[in-house]
Amino acid sequence: MKALSDLISTVEKYLAIVLMFAMAVIVALAVVFRYVLNAPLSWAGEVSIFLLIWSSFIGGSLGLKYKSQAAVTIVLEYATAKVKKMAGIAGHILMLVFLAVMLYYSYTWVLSPGVAFQKSTAILLPMWIPFSAVPVGLTFSAIHLLSNLIELIREEEFR
Repeated sequence: MKALSDLISTVEKYLAIVLMFAMAVIVALAVVFRYVLNAPLSWAGEVSIFLLIWSSFIGGSLGLKYKSQAAVTIVLEYATAKVKKMAGIAGHILMLVFLAVMLYYSYTWVLSPGVAFQKSTAILLPMWIPFSAVPVGLTFSAIHLLSNLIELIREEEFR
């Protein structure tokens, strides 16, 4: 599971670089076209929003992979190693249950007929493409969490 998580995180890193670079270029071009050439790009705002959404879900998944999510740990700092490990396992299981529910509803939503035939306003992109950021990002997050949970269960002492 760790190998799969590592492979996905590598793909996510390169994808995030490409998405953020593309968004920066599009926004810069939109500014130049609007204020210098006085010919605004009608599609730039929509595309940059879609790129930001994808970047956010990819970044959130990477955050879970590297355990960089916000946490209040003052209580755990005074707990024993066994309590820390049990709390970590319980937290991972709760997050996985939450992600399972969210994954079910997000896949149901993206695969629904209403989304399948919907198009974006400016570039007429099928909306299932930008909306797919939700289930894809949550799927990657679940894989990373499951890998971290397995690693947590296997380690001898919780740090």
